[in-house]
Amino acid sequence: MSHVIHQEIIIAASPQRVYSALTDSQQFSALTGAPAEISGEAGGVFSCFGGMIVGRNMDLMANERIVQAWRVANWEPGVYSVVSFVFRAQGAGTLLVFDHTGFPEGTGEHLETGWHSNYWEPLKKYLG
Repeated sequence: MSHVIHQEIIIAASPQRVYSALTDSQQFSALTGAPAEISGEAGGVFSCFGGMIVGRNMDLMANERIVQAWRVANWEPGVYSVVSFVFRAQGAGTLLVFDHTGFPEGTGEHLETGWHSNYWEPLKKYLG
């Protein structure tokens, strides 16, 4: 479990809009087309994609950073990885610096492509 996914994505929206889209249940549901329940508080839980992705917000710094204990529902019980989203203003847009660590061996390639198809592309379309 020592692999790391590191991605940097430019989004044509302010850090505030990107942060809000990822931490607000209604917006996240709208951008993914799937049910989501997301607590807006550190320590709060979240469930996305109809319960396929679940976890807890470890650290939330409004418009700057989200750190989550994150897992796919079909992973072995008790197995969590850590995802970190850092938002940096870049002109009129946002540089989203993303890191995902601690995921089970053999799942990295699937997760890496999944972040693009399930998060970044819908996010760009929703905020574009």
